[in-house]
Amino acid sequence: MNAKHVFSRLLPALGLVMLAGAGQPPDSGGRDWSVVRGLMLDSIASDVARNSHILDRGRLSVAVSQALAKVPRHEFVPPQYHDAAYANHPLPIGNDQTISQPTIVALMTDLLAISDQDTVLEIGTGSGYQAAILAEVTPHGLVHTIEIVPELARSARKRLADLGYDNVVVHEGDGYRGLPETAPFAGIMVTAAAEEIPQPLIEQLAPGGRLVMPVGAQGNIQWLTILTKNKDGRTTEKAVLAVRFVPMTGEAER
Repeated sequence: MNAKHVFSRLLPALGLVMLAGAGQPPDSGGRDWSVVRGLMLDSIASDVARNSHILDRGRLSVAVSQALAKVPRHEFVPPQYHDAAYANHPLPIGNDQTISQPTIVALMTDLLAISDQDTVLEIGTGSGYQAAILAEVTPHGLVHTIEIVPELARSARKRLADLGYDNVVVHEGDGYRGLPETAPFAGIMVTAAAEEIPQPLIEQLAPGGRLVMPVGAQGNIQWLTILTKNKDGRTTEKAVLAVRFVPMTGEAER
């Protein structure tokens, strides 16, 4: 995901119960990641617990919690960062991009409020970690994800396929206009900031769906924003969290 951001710790507090990482099998290299994965989950739990007003409850959904406990984050970072893979902060993935902070991944996924059989769209694939989380939350649905950096798109496509995520389709290109040919989407997530929500994405959101993205100019406060489309097509927006993301590139820069 094309996101480099800082979770705001100045926001008020809350609490969350996460599934522990214990019991996870070792990876193919024989290393058992369960302890550090459990520490990551505990850290996410503390962050979410301090900000219960964002989710209107004190914990993540069970589906999101289970996805965070299952997806092997170390598979989505370069080998030199494996030891830091479960730290609760962004990490470089090459091409001047980062893998998102786990707390941000957790909150954005939960705020999207998708079901286990929805079709969703992600703008900004990055290494594919967020797409894998979405795929776990909607195992009977389909995740379309778009990456503007060709090298990242190709590597994410292979990585997700190797890990068995056959309900993820990686597209290479500019995500500003979304994927009108596969719309509508029950949920749309954008992992880079723009000064306003792209109108093509709003149009591709299904009635009753949600779009989650950071909104704001570079150098100013950006707000993680939820746009909800009512059944009659009207939309409402709610800013929920101060964040810092890299800018959306491509047509969004014009």
